[in-house]
Amino acid sequence: MEVHDYLRILQARWKIIAVTTVVVLLGALGASLLATPQYQASTRLFVSTSSGASVSEIYQGNRFSQERVASYTKLLTGTTVAGRTLDALGITDLTPAGLAAKVKASSAPDTVLIDTTLTDTSPERARDLANALSDEFVMMARELETPENGGAPAARVVVEQYATTPAAAVSPNTKRNLVLGLLVGLLLGIGAAVLRDRLDNTVKDRKTAEDIAGAGLVGTIPLDKERQNEVAIVFRDANSGSAEAYRELRTNLQFLDVDNPPRVLVVTSALPAEGKTTTAINTALVLAEAGHSVVLVEGDLRRPRVSKYLGVLGDAGFSTVLSGRAGLDDVLQPTRFENLTVLAAGTLPPNPSELLGSATAKHVIAELRARFDYVIIDASPLLPVTDAVVLSAAADGALVIARHGKTTREQMVRAVGNLDSAGVRVLGTIITMTPSKGPGAYEYRYFYESDDSGKATTPATVVAAPRVESEAAPVPNPVPAYTVAPSYPEVVLPRAGERPVVQARMRPLNGSSVVDPGQQGQ
Repeated sequence: MEVHDYLRILQARWKIIAVTTVVVLLGALGASLLATPQYQASTRLFVSTSSGASVSEIYQGNRFSQERVASYTKLLTGTTVAGRTLDALGITDLTPAGLAAKVKASSAPDTVLIDTTLTDTSPERARDLANALSDEFVMMARELETPENGGAPAARVVVEQYATTPAAAVSPNTKRNLVLGLLVGLLLGIGAAVLRDRLDNTVKDRKTAEDIAGAGLVGTIPLDKERQNEVAIVFRDANSGSAEAYRELRTNLQFLDVDNPPRVLVVTSALPAEGKTTTAINTALVLAEAGHSVVLVEGDLRRPRVSKYLGVLGDAGFSTVLSGRAGLDDVLQPTRFENLTVLAAGTLPPNPSELLGSATAKHVIAELRARFDYVIIDASPLLPVTDAVVLSAAADGALVIARHGKTTREQMVRAVGNLDSAGVRVLGTIITMTPSKGPGAYEYRYFYESDDSGKATTPATVVAAPRVESEAAPVPNPVPAYTVAPSYPEVVLPRAGERPVVQARMRPLNGSSVVDPGQQGQ
């Protein structure tokens, strides 16, 4: 992984890092608040030996004292002097081993000083234990250094500094614990984010979708909370990101095959709840907006949703025609949207796969192809049942839906494999519910006119400039009527058997947007 990969992960998984850091910080704070305060008292011992007046004797005595210091630090943390200290103070709720664990003794190199610290939950008892321990060690050292036959001891230990009552606890150190918690939380959060990214096998980008499907990505539909309440977009008045995404999808569908664009499209997905029906409905609507006659077929005969979302009757429809109980003209229903007709699912049959794979179903689809410019079929998911594969075999191909961050690579591979095994052409893939912010977000920009206040208004109406013919002498170096604007060409999707029409956006000198009539049809 490179640096930009880690930056991408940090940007995409910042919530994991933040939550982990907060949890560790709260843990460090809780541990600090619940911990029992510990107080530390310190004493300092001085070790000396008797020496002569000569320099060599003084040097040898000093070396002897330094060697004794190393041994005394071990004795100070032992249970013998701890037991004598407890007996001297009359403390019975503490064992010699327990007291020895509270004692630490250290000495700086090449010195004859020993620093002793003792930690306890009570500041007064810590002071008393430290002082009593030092006094007991002085007496024990005298006993150990005194020869058996009497005489002066070889070394002498004195208390150079007694302990005072500690004013503040040395533990817990809340500030230090919080700083450590912050650092540990950040490290754990980053590690968890990287691990989560490495283990994430969902479809989120163009390359993954195209590699799996072997077909191009024809659309990315952003997450739109308004679609939860109203699935159908009224494209005539819509300028949202979702509306522009479907318009882009419409253009991409036309470029799938310029000479013979697919007209019978099956919209399916690997599993339910991936935006399949919503995409099918709005794809049909956006095609109808361009002036094409479109029929939307509710091909999911197990869990139909189209009739419910568009407000049409669902009791009679596709299954009714396939079973021979009604003719096609009897069940086709117009909708409140111009140029859009719906063929509802009808009564749910017990054998949808057999019904959809029948010769009658192929005949119905062929008849719909002859009547309408586009036939959009909302089919069942690919993995649970084979209905979508059967329908796709009678269509021009299938559009495979993948939900951003939800559909896994394995699920999409299996779904595409089901289509490939039946010889169905995958026309393209569509990623739905893409985030509107952060990594993986797709931006949709529009052309607006602005009023004097600078606020965006509705898009400008495209008006063709009139041609004026005159027999007057031509003006030298005439001012051009149009200049080509650096904007996108608008592709008008053809009806059946027609070639696409490209309208080049032009900009006259006064700044308003028009269409050069001479560019139409190119």
